[in-house]
Amino acid sequence: MKVMKVASIISGVVFAIYAILLLVQIWAESMSWTVFFKLSLTAGIIIVVTFGLAMLYREYIQESEMKKDKYID
Repeated sequence: MKVMKVASIISGVVFAIYAILLLVQIWAESMSWTVFFKLSLTAGIIIVVTFGLAMLYREYIQESEMKKDKYID
């Protein structure tokens, strides 16, 4: 589905940016660990929420298609 593709792209970009940020933080300590922890938490929440919304939308679309095709009442 198109929605899952968009969710995968968004999550992939967030994950890649976070991975780069993690490497910079480990090797250069460019920010305080408190700020890094907050950014880590934010990145995790964005990934989980993006996939959660995409899954809900996909289920809704599949159910609508099944109702339209008379597979379910």
